[in-house]
Amino acid sequence: MGDAAVRARGAAGVPPDGTIPPMKATVPISAQIITLIQTEDWPVGTHLRAQPLADRLRVSRSPVNEALQLLEDKGILRRERNRGYFLNRGAGDIPAELLQEVGMSEADASVTAYFKIAEDRLQGRLPDTFSEASLKARYQLTPAQLTAVLTRIAQEGWAERKPGYGWAFSSMLTTPDSLLQSYRLRLALEPAALLEPGYRLDPQVLQRCRAAEQQLLDGGIGSATADELHERGVYFHESLVEASGNAFFIDTIRRVNRVRRLLSYRSMRDRKRYVEHCHQHLEVLQLLERERNEEASQALRAHLGSTLRNLGRISDILQPGAAPEPSSSTHV
Repeated sequence: MGDAAVRARGAAGVPPDGTIPPMKATVPISAQIITLIQTEDWPVGTHLRAQPLADRLRVSRSPVNEALQLLEDKGILRRERNRGYFLNRGAGDIPAELLQEVGMSEADASVTAYFKIAEDRLQGRLPDTFSEASLKARYQLTPAQLTAVLTRIAQEGWAERKPGYGWAFSSMLTTPDSLLQSYRLRLALEPAALLEPGYRLDPQVLQRCRAAEQQLLDGGIGSATADELHERGVYFHESLVEASGNAFFIDTIRRVNRVRRLLSYRSMRDRKRYVEHCHQHLEVLQLLERERNEEASQALRAHLGSTLRNLGRISDILQPGAAPEPSSSTHV
């Protein structure tokens, strides 16, 4: 089940080689900045500084400065003398025609709408049931964008079409306490999976997991989108559990990962902890490679326990109504 299941899931999220694809070079810098604004829900007044933006997008300052000027020309940013650029319009208040003018494609707009819907659902701004027409009007979506967004949401299991008419959001983890509870369940389940009789992690899967962690350490932590980071984590942990061959463990971890997705996105606003996560993942892989499963199980337990404590410390940014960044109005 292990390698075949991983390959099948990779087509929908993480590629089969386990790497996190970089943002396409053909996407205009202005569109990439808009994507950051919308997916991370930056508030009006956010200070956008050229060098941190350039570092995050892995480009030089020159194209970033040109993009900031363009966004000012379109009224999305405002410029203050001797201070720089600040967000002039809220993430959800940028008209579709302006998005097209700054180079955003249908696919880009669909992705930003997806994250805005996810954030609004977490904030309690969306009802449990909704119609396609209401979603289309609220987020200024074209028919193609609406179809793309609803297809992705349905595939991920956090909304489903109702019999007859309309849609309904599925039950999801939407509070900090529920996310912490899910980690306590994982703390009991995942280390035990590594001790199952006949446990075997396919060497090719192990190498893909290792390559994905190294890619994050080589700069992917800062440049990966929230869903890329989430899928990388899902790929790693589900791969370990799938290698147990225990269908009950596998089904449980998949269910937990599906319902924690939205809070997982929000927790990624604090990325400082990811360097430690990567090294912990690599340690587990090294122990499994050497068939030292008891030690690997202990290392995985320590990793999940560390993550649980870290999430407890950042519970303020998981709360509904929390600011998009934990400590500052200057995001980049």
